Order: sequence, then C-alpha cells, then structure tokens
Amino acid sequence: MSRSVASRSEPAGSRALRAFRLVFGLFKLRIGVVIGLTALGGVAVSPGPAPAGWRLAILALAVTGAAAAAGGFNQYAERDLDRLMNRTRRRPFVTGELAADRRFLWLIGAVLVSSVGAAAAVTNALAAAYVFLGAFFYGVVYTVWLKRRTWWNIVIGGAAGSFAVLAGAAAVSPGLPAAVPAILAGVLFLWTPPHFWSLAILCRDDYAQARVPMLPVVIGDERCARMILAHTVALTALALVPLAYGMGWIYGAGALIGGALFVVTSVRLARHPSRQAARANFLASLAQLGLLLIAAIAERLMLG
Repeated sequence: MSRSVASRSEPAGSRALRAFRLVFGLFKLRIGVVIGLTALGGVAVSPGPAPAGWRLAILALAVTGAAAAAGGFNQYAERDLDRLMNRTRRRPFVTGELAADRRFLWLIGAVLVSSVGAAAAVTNALAAAYVFLGAFFYGVVYTVWLKRRTWWNIVIGGAAGSFAVLAGAAAVSPGLPAAVPAILAGVLFLWTPPHFWSLAILCRDDYAQARVPMLPVVIGDERCARMILAHTVALTALALVPLAYGMGWIYGAGALIGGALFVVTSVRLARHPSRQAARANFLASLAQLGLLLIAAIAERLMLG
C-alpha cells in the first residue's frame, strides 16, 4: 500500500499523533523544552524583580522556539551523516518522509525570527540577542563549523545552553549578568560535554562509521570517561558556589543531590567505560540539570 493511500485510510487520531511525533523529533523539542527551562533558571537566580509571568512564559517559548529552529536545521544539515548512523537513520529527511528543500529552511528561519522577535518584544534587545546566539552556536558553530572537523565541537558548541541562562538574566536586568547567573551559565558550559560525550560513548560505532570526530572516537572510551569525570566534578563544585552569594537551602539541596548522582555515575563510567555505564551517566546528567534548575526556580517562588 502506498504511503498516500495508507495516510487516507489512517484514523485522524493516529495521523495527529504521527504528526506530533514527527514535529517533536524533527525539532528536537525534548532538549528544546529543557533549554526553555534553563532560561527560567536564569531568571530565578538573578537579583531584582522578575518580569510578569506572561512575559516569562513568552520568553521560555521564544527560547524553546529558537532551540527548535536550530535543532531542525541540525537535522537538515546532517542528513548525510544521519543516513550512516543506526541511531538516526529513521529521521524524516533520511527516510524521505520530508523533502530536504528550501521550503524547510524558510520555515525554520521564520521560527527563529519569530522567536527572537518575541523575546525582544516582551523583554529587551539583549535578552533577544542571547536567544539568537544560543540558536546560532548550535545551528552554525557546532553543526556547520565544528562537528565534522574537531573533537572540540561539543566543547565550544556547548555554549549554546549558556546563552539561555544569560537570556533569562538579561530579562531581569539588561547589562552584565550578576555573579550567580554568570556562574550558572558556566555550569551549563561545563555540563554539555559530559552529557554528550556519554551519549558518544554509547553510540561510538555510529560516530566512527560516519567519521564524526567525537571524543571517544578520537581518544578512546577510557580516556574520554576520565574527561567526563573531570568535567562532572568541576561543574558540581561550580554549581555549589552560588551558596556563597546568597542562594538558599532549596537550591543547595538540588545542586548537591543532582551533583552527587552525576559524580557517582561518572566514577562508575571511569572505572568501567561500558555502554551501560555511559547510558546511566547520560541519564544522570539530565537528572542533575533538572534538579538544579527546578531547585533554583522553586527557591525563587517559595523564598522570593
């Protein structure tokens, strides 16, 4: 049965669910939502009165939208690599479910411009600039300039997440970020490499086949695992520094629990760099970041 005939005979609910899954995966909305939450974390740790709730909601959506545009461009630009990797060969540009033509570039351009414009309208030009820079670093610096050339790809490209924190801080007070949001941006910068390197160990054969110089491919799993541990210890220590600048026990609990979990799984990975340990560390990295951000936001809401 052809796809068009199958599509006509498919129930409307199934078509809607399939479309949702397509959009969710194509634009990498799982990580996009996390980046939107990161911007709210930047608001939460910034001194001064926060903008109105509706403005923050639009800012979070703008950051998520910009990240989605960058994620969509990433899949468009890497469709040749995706075809070579088991993890990505079912993506829509590879399967032909979507045509890789200029219409898609116009679409993601419109999403990015709308997101940056919305951020400027409800906050200020500096916050909007940070929203744009986050998408630019992931879509262009990481995807186009670095990923195929050097293992530094995710180290430098990891700055994309830091810009979301700075966007949230600028929404509260345009200008140079205060100490705590600057530290949180540094935590995000240190967090990105061990997060992605854990995934790279898990999918090392894929990256090797596609000739992408991810760190495990370049130096091996054992040395990469030690690099992951070093980054994890550094970011966990840095995440506790805001306690010296007035952050309270709620933030401290989230930073300590999440950091301890991430360090423990990183130690296990360094001792036995297996795929199972890499998967556990990848999940622990998400838990650590989630606990840190939720604790920061909860402290702002509960303690003011």
